[in-house]
Formats: sequence, C-alpha cells, structure tokens
Amino acid sequence: MWYAEFARRLLALTAVARVRQYGAVVEKGRDYPLFVIETSPAPDSTAARPAPGSRRGGRTLVITCGFHGDEVSGPLTVLERGRDIVTYARARGVALHIYPCINPSGFEARTRYNASGQRPNNDFLRYEVAPGLFKDDLGPDEGFTSIRPARPVPRETEALRADLDRLPTPQGALDIHQDAFIAGAFSYAYVFGDRGLYHPFVTSSAAHATVLRETRVDSGYHRIDGVRTDDHGLIVFHDGSVTDYFFRRGVPYTAALETTTQTPSARSAEINLIWIRGFVDLIADLPRTAAS
Repeated sequence: MWYAEFARRLLALTAVARVRQYGAVVEKGRDYPLFVIETSPAPDSTAARPAPGSRRGGRTLVITCGFHGDEVSGPLTVLERGRDIVTYARARGVALHIYPCINPSGFEARTRYNASGQRPNNDFLRYEVAPGLFKDDLGPDEGFTSIRPARPVPRETEALRADLDRLPTPQGALDIHQDAFIAGAFSYAYVFGDRGLYHPFVTSSAAHATVLRETRVDSGYHRIDGVRTDDHGLIVFHDGSVTDYFFRRGVPYTAALETTTQTPSARSAEINLIWIRGFVDLIADLPRTAAS
C-alpha cells in the first residue's frame, strides 16, 4: 500500500476522532506527513480529566505503531479497526493518542528501517554505564549512573519524541511491533512493572497464535545475552525504546507487543486488539473484557 493511500484512509477517521499532523519527513525527495489520532472520553465522563496543574494525562493511553516498516500489523489494525478502538475507549472514559505509522517510508517499501537506512526505534534514551560511556540497552542486572535523551536521532524519532514530550504523562503506553526473525505464528511482549497484569492478555492471545515461552529472542541483528521470555511469553528489557522512555516517565502500564510476521494478518490483528482493549480496561480500572 502506498502511504498516500494509507493517509487518505486514515483521515476518514475524522468522523470519530481528531486526526492531527504532528510532523513530516522527507525521504528520497518525497514528503511524508506524520499523523496522530486523538480522542476524548465520552462527554458525560470525567475520568480523563487531570487534576488542575497536574502533568498526568488522566486516563489516557498512547499507542505507537509502525516503527519498523516491514511490521505492518499495527498500522493496518489501526486503519481497519480504528472506529472500534475509539468507541471501546471512549465508552470506558479513556482518551487516546494513537501514532499509527511512525516510519512511513519504510512502511511503503516494507523495509525495517526508513528510506535513508536509519532505525527510528531504539532511539529515545541512552544509559551512562561508566563515566562518559553511554549505551541504549542494559544487560540483565546491569546498572547505570544517569539517563539522557538519545542524540542525534532519525527525523521520525525526533518528531515523535517532540510530540510525546509535550503530552501530559499518560496512564498507559502500548507499542505494537512484529518479529520478522522467528519462524511460525507466535506472540510475546516486553513489559515493565507487575507482569501478572498482562497474564490475561497472554491467555486470550494464545487462541490466535502460540505464546513464545521460555525462549531467547533478539532483533536478528543484535544479540544480547539474557533477553528471554518467561513462562508467560513476557520479557523485561531496558533498551532505550519508546516503551522504556514511558517507563522512565513513570507510566504505570507499559508494553511492547510482538506477533511474528508469519502470523496470519487476521490473527495478528486480533492479538493487537486484545492488548489494546486490555490496556483500556487497565486504565479505566474495569474488569477485563478484551477477549469478548
């Protein structure tokens, strides 16, 4: 799909939400506008209103998709099920900020990185692990002395981070990915905080793809010892990504969801929706209905 067609269809969501352009990038002489879908809760709900002077965003969920252009499930789920997502969240008093396609030139070409070969993903934080030595990921139990924003960063990351920095801190942040390096139909997730909160999502996801349990994973380019799923398919890994960024901002619910690119698209979309609805329910403090 050409990104222009994606953008045209995305703008149709203005019937149910605000679609705002937060930036633009130029790749290989072509302009790519960057969009965010934003909603408020239902008119009779006060749940998403922060206290006066608070930097908290009330009951707000940020969803990011499409950091890697060959991982199309997230962008397409938002495009095709956006109305359902908005309706579900609004009815539960949760406001949304959805960034549906962060790497448009990669999405158009179905390449992991952007058209300039830059990686927009793990470029939010850098950890100082020794005086003057900074890295974007921490090994298991590896300490650090300070954190700083990553610089320089790809244009897509710079635009996104500038927009995120302006937002009040949300209650939840979900980053939707796919794994192009594991053969078969699987799902797993990177999470922070109480892993038990996400076990129901894993159970529901198992109806659509096998949960990748007790398995070592990596990006296919960069192997790190100790990055291994637990018996619920969950990983804790500080990697300088947008999920790590939100965790360091104090967001209580954070996760990066993975399905494999070999997972049939319809099943991958259902898993994405399970986690999106689950995050909405966590933020709304409601009994989970994601599997329904």
